[in-house]
Amino acid sequence: MDNRLKDIVSHFDIDGEIVDIKPLGAGLINDSYEVDTDRRGRAYVLQRINHNVFRDVELLQNNIEKVTAHIRKKLIERNEADIDRKVLQFTRCGGKTYYFDDKDYWRVMVFISDSYTHESVNPEYSYCAGKAFGDFQSMLADIDEVLGETIPDFHNMEFRLKQLRDAIDADKVGRLDAAREMVDRYLAFADEMCLAERLHREGKLPKRICHCDTKVNNMLFDKDGNVLCVIDLDTVMPSFVFSDFGDFLRTAANTGMEDDPDLDNVDFDMDIFRAFAKGYLESASSFLTETERGNLHYAAALFPYMTGVRFLADYLDGDNYFKTQYDDHNLVRAKAQFKLFESVRRRYPEMKAFVEDFK
Repeated sequence: MDNRLKDIVSHFDIDGEIVDIKPLGAGLINDSYEVDTDRRGRAYVLQRINHNVFRDVELLQNNIEKVTAHIRKKLIERNEADIDRKVLQFTRCGGKTYYFDDKDYWRVMVFISDSYTHESVNPEYSYCAGKAFGDFQSMLADIDEVLGETIPDFHNMEFRLKQLRDAIDADKVGRLDAAREMVDRYLAFADEMCLAERLHREGKLPKRICHCDTKVNNMLFDKDGNVLCVIDLDTVMPSFVFSDFGDFLRTAANTGMEDDPDLDNVDFDMDIFRAFAKGYLESASSFLTETERGNLHYAAALFPYMTGVRFLADYLDGDNYFKTQYDDHNLVRAKAQFKLFESVRRRYPEMKAFVEDFK
């Protein structure tokens, strides 16, 4: 057992004596460990918070505390059973839910036993995801607490386009000529894809508390296949509902790979869309405005477009943000995302009809 990790856990309020600490999962952002104790059925998850990504840990943990407290309150009001398995619980360290050891920031949460995640994407799990993330937004629709942005401008399309235009003007590594065709194709849709920001300024589109990282493996299931809770709350912050709707479909409904060099592989899977949208509308319709509901098709197109803009800007900037495996990797990614974007736009009429017909 790593004595440093044991010392870190000792600063938190946990039940029992530590008997083992071992790596847990393969997260790309935070490092996680399972902490076993001598209390039967009582274990914890220790996480090192990636301070390079989440620079304001106080804000991050305050967001999470407010969100989990509100969800717990909602579950109690619903008379839900087994609530401790349906919302994350963080332990305290001197009144806070994190600890700084002069080098890293750490937190500890209660381990939810007999729970499982799924990596595969199919209509069944997509429906579960839609229902779970829609319910997550629904429970937080009336939260009174003010939350901050854990990653400022994370899903701000105008900001992402400014980054692209700045990268074009600088052309730091001389790649603009190679990317010129894709640059022109993306910029041709710039005005259309900034719809959300315009609607917000006009007072027609509210910001809500969203998850902002809606992957199928960010849900815990029980042994019977029922969704227990939504996890990975680091990106929970004010955003448009489009964030949770469109971000899931960008990866789940793509028939190819995110960086597929063969664009013939890339298409938009309407079966995944219908399954996810059905689950989402079942749990989110109670609070969605007509503007939100009427633009869910736009949300599906927004996220391949936004992600492609980010890939393209990073390519022009010299590959400083996304990890790459070869020189033109980010350009290949941008091309694949644009193909997905085009595939989504072609299916606007089908998507709009599905949402309009949903009862």
